Amino acid sequence: MEKTADILGTDQIWFVEPAFANLHDPIFNRILGDYDADEGRLLLDAEQEPLALAFHGIDGWTAGTFLFRNPSAVLIEKFERLPGEILQEDREIWEEAVRDYFSVRLMGEVPPGPEDLNPSRKKILTHLIEDIWGRGSGETCLDCCCGSGVGSLALREIGYAPLSYDNDESLLARGLFEKRLMPGETMWIDATVASRYIRPVQKGVAIMAGEINDFSQEMWERIIGELFASSRESIVTVGTEKEALLVQRWGENKGLRVVVTENTADPIYDRWICAAKSP
Repeated sequence: MEKTADILGTDQIWFVEPAFANLHDPIFNRILGDYDADEGRLLLDAEQEPLALAFHGIDGWTAGTFLFRNPSAVLIEKFERLPGEILQEDREIWEEAVRDYFSVRLMGEVPPGPEDLNPSRKKILTHLIEDIWGRGSGETCLDCCCGSGVGSLALREIGYAPLSYDNDESLLARGLFEKRLMPGETMWIDATVASRYIRPVQKGVAIMAGEINDFSQEMWERIIGELFASSRESIVTVGTEKEALLVQRWGENKGLRVVVTENTADPIYDRWICAAKSP
């Protein structure tokens, strides 16, 4: 939690939002506005857009962040009535610090799920991704439905900077505990609405997207659709050809070119590969 506190120039900070997934909800503007305060700090980005507001009260410093919502006029007026400071930071640095804060908070509140790593998968995945894209040079790559982080581990090993997200908090806690996931790179969010929290990047993966059946098909179409919307190139792996052809159809319906190939190196998890690319 130290990174956000350092940026805001406080000893410690506590965010009014309980989890990263709540950062878009405007109800937390009202909750933050109800805090009794004797001092304020406003954080702006390079374009003078608000990133966060922190208020000092009897319980210390409490903040809200505006990465995915706007502050209310009531909040800004409250800050203007108090003694305080206006600070500035690069938006990407603040985003990473906020992810770090909520990942550390998750680790303190959620018991890690069982260890689920198949040791052979990392090598298979590094070869799979490198064969399609080559090695990275530090560029961001989304890891959609990252689970406990084997995909992020593979991405990092071949030169990409993963931005990992999943809705299973116990798997995220396991990945963070094992250091396959890094706190500043990880988000506990619903992947069906991932674009609320992600600016589009060049690349993204969904490793072993899960069993796509009649019950889950609509959910997976939304998840993969969000990945397609947030990355110009993507790799989706699934277990069966039927699932791969569904992913191919979803991509083509969005105007993407999707190439489906079979991966005999992994007979279970990543047997079929869908490589999608915007025209």
